[in-house]
Amino acid sequence: MGEVVFDIETQNIFKDPGVRDHRDLKVSVVCLYDYATDQFLSFKEDEITKMWPYFEKADRLIGYNSKFFDVPVLQNYYGGDLSKIPHLDILEHIKNALGFRLKLNDVANATLGVEKSADGLQAVEWFKQGDWENIIKYCTDDVRITRDVYEFGKKNKQLFFKDLLKNTTRPFPINFLAPLASGTVASPVGINLTLPF
Repeated sequence: MGEVVFDIETQNIFKDPGVRDHRDLKVSVVCLYDYATDQFLSFKEDEITKMWPYFEKADRLIGYNSKFFDVPVLQNYYGGDLSKIPHLDILEHIKNALGFRLKLNDVANATLGVEKSADGLQAVEWFKQGDWENIIKYCTDDVRITRDVYEFGKKNKQLFFKDLLKNTTRPFPINFLAPLASGTVASPVGINLTLPF
């Protein structure tokens, strides 16, 4: 499978002065897992051009809240249209199944018994401190957790969440093998065509 699981960390947040929407957010690091090579890779903001070939050759991008956060922020750096690349947003599927959203940490804990090592706000603080090692480690951990949740859901056709009202862990159905979105233009050489021509 030529799928790519990815996550981004940013230099700033929506609450910062001058930040009105995704166009005002800047990437600190993008991390990904490339199924084709079985590798975890990381790219700082000034290295993003080296990352695009992984996206452009991907059979499908896999992320968590990626359609509504990661992709709009990454679009600031890309000349084509990232929405043209086949994409599975795990959170979108969870919301469709349950009618509400869940944090990645909550799904991972209920499904896999693992927890995230930090959060996005901490990653912004690390960026301000110039602590690239911790940002990359945290972002890579998130990619690994996202991949493992995706693999579990794909194999078992379900994920789990903790129902706080009933004080129990409950399964819910999920289908990550759904057909890709229509309107995707495939290239005969295996490259997603994202430019408007």
